Amino acid sequence: MVTDATKTEVGSYFIANYPPFSQWSPDALDDVRAALNAPPRDVPLGLYLHIPFCRKRCKFCYFRVYTDKNAHDVEQYVAALSREIELVSKLPVMGGRPFRFLYFGGGTPSFLSGKQLTSLFDRLRANIRWDQAEEVTFECEPGTLSEPKVHTLRELGVTRLSLGIENFSDSILEENGRAHLSSEVYRSWDWIRAAGFPNVNIDLIAGMVGESWDNWRDSIRRTVELAPDSVTIYQMELPFNTVYSKDILGNQFETPVADWPTKRAWVDYAFNELAATGYRVSSAYTMVRQSGRGPAHAAQSSQNTRHVTFSDEGSQTTSFSYRDNLWRGSDLLATGVASFGHVSGVHYQNQPDWPGYIGMLDRGELPLLRGLKPTPHQLLIREMILQLKTGRLDAGYFRQKFGVEILKAWRKEFLAHQADDYLTIAGDHIELTRQGLLRADALLPVFFEPEHQGVRYT
Repeated sequence: MVTDATKTEVGSYFIANYPPFSQWSPDALDDVRAALNAPPRDVPLGLYLHIPFCRKRCKFCYFRVYTDKNAHDVEQYVAALSREIELVSKLPVMGGRPFRFLYFGGGTPSFLSGKQLTSLFDRLRANIRWDQAEEVTFECEPGTLSEPKVHTLRELGVTRLSLGIENFSDSILEENGRAHLSSEVYRSWDWIRAAGFPNVNIDLIAGMVGESWDNWRDSIRRTVELAPDSVTIYQMELPFNTVYSKDILGNQFETPVADWPTKRAWVDYAFNELAATGYRVSSAYTMVRQSGRGPAHAAQSSQNTRHVTFSDEGSQTTSFSYRDNLWRGSDLLATGVASFGHVSGVHYQNQPDWPGYIGMLDRGELPLLRGLKPTPHQLLIREMILQLKTGRLDAGYFRQKFGVEILKAWRKEFLAHQADDYLTIAGDHIELTRQGLLRADALLPVFFEPEHQGVRYT
């Protein structure tokens, strides 16, 4: 049974991997190097590139970002990242495989100027190619975009643009430390659409400080009007190293973030509104716009919020190669300061600070910090919990890949979630109900090994 928290306390809620990051150690670096220097498994290959620059640090941000770097620093970092790519390109684990997907994350990748972006891409292409990639994702902050930069990104081969809007209220954006204002969203939107990106995603956050029902409804209305290809909604949390968390813990402030029932109600409302205009559930966080599905059809199915209509690949215009391959055990070569990756089942993280990252690359070394070699059982748990976040599991997939009957191995846990009306089970097929989707991350720890169920996740 899930114990539903009400108040948004300081700590991590969102689950991105398994075992928990707190279990990773420098002691496992020999395993990491062995995996990098061995031939690869027969799995898809992806590349993550971390661009750690931002105009401002959001008060809820817990990523490795820098807001005080000048053009010289940016060039130093781009050069170091290019050196890392060169080293990575020569690793045996590459195995001549083409990249299935690339992801430029941050930070704010669009912080780079058009000239800096072109220089970075040229240096990358001197060592790697991604002509066969089915998805190249690039994160953007609206205020960093210009019309020439948007067209540069398209010309450089970006296929999926993810725009961090978060909210449409200027007062809420300012309170939460966002660098952009709503006018910059609308200014950039026409450029983005005119550039012809195959997929454009909008990020929103439910529960930002200062949000209200009226504001949330307005943000969803404006999102529907823009009609992006997908909408990703995160429920705001308070990891330990955010500005808000430090204020709460250090100064004993009351948490300013909306409680969990309110955030879930806001996401539920957003899912219903988006479904009524032709969107379908793609995960606990994401709705995608469908082709051939009009608002009338959507409105009929959106009335029943216990059961969920999931996206159908046959009519879906938006795919998520990065997410779907990652959650099915693909290899991810992670580059850039503090980035996380995994190859041949072995996890690793890069150096988390500027001097350590730059210094190791100046010496011609991969900037590795720590790692973890999960057991086969832990790899099974990892795929199971991450795929459950899409809202669906196929027990046959795990039977074929791992030789495990998940509905028997975790019978008690699945039946408890079913009794709580968080999921349904029909043969091999497990689906989250709407209430399950709204608290998907809270459903996952019961599947962890006992020694990890109460462990700090970060």
